[in-house]
Amino acid sequence: MCYINEWPKRFLKTFIQQYSDYQVNLLIDNEAEKDYLYDVLRMYHQSMNLPVLVGDLKLVINEPSRLPLFDAIRPLIPLKHQVEYDQLTPKRSRKLKEVRLDRLHPEGLGISVRGGVEFSCGLFISQLVKGGQADNVGLQVGDEIVRINGYSISSCTHEEVINLIRTKKIVSIKVRHIGMIPVKSSADEPLKWQYVDQFVSDSGGGKGSVAGLASSGGRDNKEKKVFISLIGTKGMGCSISSGPTQKPGIFISNVKPGSLSAEVGLEVGDQIVEVNGVDFANVDHKEAVRVLKSSRTLTISVVAGAGKELFMTEEERQKEARLREQERQELMHQKRLALETNKIIKEQQEKERLRKLEISQKAAEEEERYRREIEQITAEEEKFKKEWEEDWGPKEPPKSLKTVTADVHSPPRSKHKIDLKGVAHDQLETDDMDEVIMKQDKQGFQKYLEDFDPYSMFTPEQIMGKDVRLLRIKKEGSLDLAVEGGIDSPVGKIVVSAIYEGGAADKHGGIVKGDEILAVNGKILIDSRLAEAQATLAKAWNMGGDWIDLVIAASPPKEYDDEMTFF
Repeated sequence: MCYINEWPKRFLKTFIQQYSDYQVNLLIDNEAEKDYLYDVLRMYHQSMNLPVLVGDLKLVINEPSRLPLFDAIRPLIPLKHQVEYDQLTPKRSRKLKEVRLDRLHPEGLGISVRGGVEFSCGLFISQLVKGGQADNVGLQVGDEIVRINGYSISSCTHEEVINLIRTKKIVSIKVRHIGMIPVKSSADEPLKWQYVDQFVSDSGGGKGSVAGLASSGGRDNKEKKVFISLIGTKGMGCSISSGPTQKPGIFISNVKPGSLSAEVGLEVGDQIVEVNGVDFANVDHKEAVRVLKSSRTLTISVVAGAGKELFMTEEERQKEARLREQERQELMHQKRLALETNKIIKEQQEKERLRKLEISQKAAEEEERYRREIEQITAEEEKFKKEWEEDWGPKEPPKSLKTVTADVHSPPRSKHKIDLKGVAHDQLETDDMDEVIMKQDKQGFQKYLEDFDPYSMFTPEQIMGKDVRLLRIKKEGSLDLAVEGGIDSPVGKIVVSAIYEGGAADKHGGIVKGDEILAVNGKILIDSRLAEAQATLAKAWNMGGDWIDLVIAASPPKEYDDEMTFF
């Protein structure tokens, strides 16, 4: 079997051009890149290293418009390698795929895009959230978005595309898979492309890599066979010479333009290795001329360009050296660029990994902080509950009251009165003690039971001439009640200074400005300072329970006649 590495370059060019002329000639217009493509193919058939071949091909197939070359090259790959070749090369698709995404989904669309007309390229999906909407419907990194909500985006800027996505709740997206992503940070930077998988060949030994090809100083010289018929002609139209001691052999030293030798592709520097079955490895110049003239039909095998440097002028040698150096530098630059791009991608992936790690750490810290706050709140609630039970005893289901809550109680009969020291009046009988419904604890707090008589909390001197009332106010919103005075003030008592509209006190309606507050939840405030009274009110309001009990002395009505002015 004759492998492609045994084919002369001219025949290889002819084969590829005949197979897919438009791919090679239209997609690659640089002759140096074409030669590089052919050299890479020959190197592959020497090493049979398919990953290196695909990696090196990606250096010249470096934009989406050149991707069809992968299909053009596939027939040159042996059948046993074609499945692996298909796996390593980008999976392009000409078919459009339409998906629908919910823009209002809690986790978003799940994609990142890059590109736009301002970057001279289309819009491509550059990142997918694993398990997100886009991932679940089959979108891939490297997909080109061609339509959004039915509109073509070929002439849209990046911002216009984002705005178009925001126009509807359900976003319709049509894509085709390219397998490449544009890389361009700003409008001034030249547009580059990177493959999704970022495969970069790095063989290390220089045998089959592009770097090895460039540093070898020249292309491999391959054998070719030509057929010449001298019947009816004046001669071959070429001259031959013997090589020097360090490079023995018979070489073509001159080819006349338009001659038979030129037509069959013989060139200056080709080494003749065989003519009509005669080996030219050890023949001298005279014997070589005799063999070439011995027949009118010649089958000549030559090694193309094997002795080209023997017949170059100094100027041609310098020009050839410059071309080789330029090609080497260009290929090395492409190789470095590919490696740098791969390095950038790895750095981006590492940054993304660290970012996700940081987010997860912050989430764990936030969860721990939340847990500690809940524990603190729970502990404070337990503390308040304990203090409540110490002050009032365990909570019991409320008993049905004979009077409507929040009503103002009228003054009771005198026989139910009891002073703070617990000494009953002389007129009380033994049975009357069973009707007493007020208890006093060690801290001076008292609990209100059924049919509680607020007069029983005070001595006659403390409430002399006062209209004492018990108010039960439901805790809804804020109490919105202001007080002033105090035992150490000119007023000498705790007095309501304001009732704010809409507050719990205002909604209750049983307390007005000027009323004296005698007790709060059983705590007597007759001899209290203003700060102590305010603290007692705040604690009683913020403590557990649905009601707050106030004992007040209603302010007497104004004598409006005193304010009349006569004219």
